[in-house]
Amino acid sequence: MQIDRFDPTPIYRQVAAVIREQITSGQLQPLDPIPSESRMVSEHGIARDTARAAVALLREEGWVVTLPQRGSYVAPRKSWPAS
Repeated sequence: MQIDRFDPTPIYRQVAAVIREQITSGQLQPLDPIPSESRMVSEHGIARDTARAAVALLREEGWVVTLPQRGSYVAPRKSWPAS
């Protein structure tokens, strides 16, 4: 999925949707690391703050957990929001 800069949906939400899709499709499994901020910046051509906002949204929704100085990982399935 590509980021659509003409879509009225905020870019951080589009990036979060890409990662959420990778999780729900099984491309990313529980406890797998999600793409780093640097990788999101280079792959999607976004600002680092946008990448942080995407991760924060996924964390709030229960899709990822962040471990200080270790990174962000797919949360265990029991933590995922109800589909």
